[in-house]
Amino acid sequence: MIETSPKKQRTAAIAGIIGLLCLLFYIRACEKPLSRLVLDPSGAADGTQPLVMQGGDPYIRALMRTISASEANVAHPYSVIYGGDRVSDLSNHPQQCVTIVNGPNMGNCSTAAGRYQMINTTWFEKAKRYHPQPFEFMFWQSYSFEAEFQDAVVYAWLSDAGAWGVNISELLRQGKINPVLRRLSGTWTSLGYGIENNSMSSKLPRIYQQMLKEELKASG
Repeated sequence: MIETSPKKQRTAAIAGIIGLLCLLFYIRACEKPLSRLVLDPSGAADGTQPLVMQGGDPYIRALMRTISASEANVAHPYSVIYGGDRVSDLSNHPQQCVTIVNGPNMGNCSTAAGRYQMINTTWFEKAKRYHPQPFEFMFWQSYSFEAEFQDAVVYAWLSDAGAWGVNISELLRQGKINPVLRRLSGTWTSLGYGIENNSMSSKLPRIYQQMLKEELKASG
């Protein structure tokens, strides 16, 4: 066995520590909140998978798939929470507050969950108004966060002209996808006009056109 001098041992230890710190820095730098997920090398956008909800306006449905392409571009968008982890219980909104590691809100935490990355307060506000099957007992209400209800609540919300000050479906029928994305970017900040654009943002008008073709074909 070859013995090394104390000086060489210290040098090797320091080098090891520096290497470990560099590795940790690299891992942390590569961590992305969900809103910054990108297309995979094949160009596939997992978030554009068909809705669980059946029926409805194909223009609104195409818009919903476009939103999730940017907000929840993963294989299982309905069960994903901010940061990319998944939850198994969708009987209610998960309400897990995950620390934001980069971007303008770094250091805060987000409860964003599901295909449309709705924070808990927004979910409860909109579910109270649009959920088709709330569970009620005396003065207590509960709103299932299962996939079909995520779709149903967001579909009803986007279809409500009073909620947005414009008829979104009509704008989409006029081909005005960019004005629609701009109006919605205050709610979904990755849509190209918000505070957290990502690599998907510039692709969304093109993605919408493809989703619309699929939805119009499916609707007959």
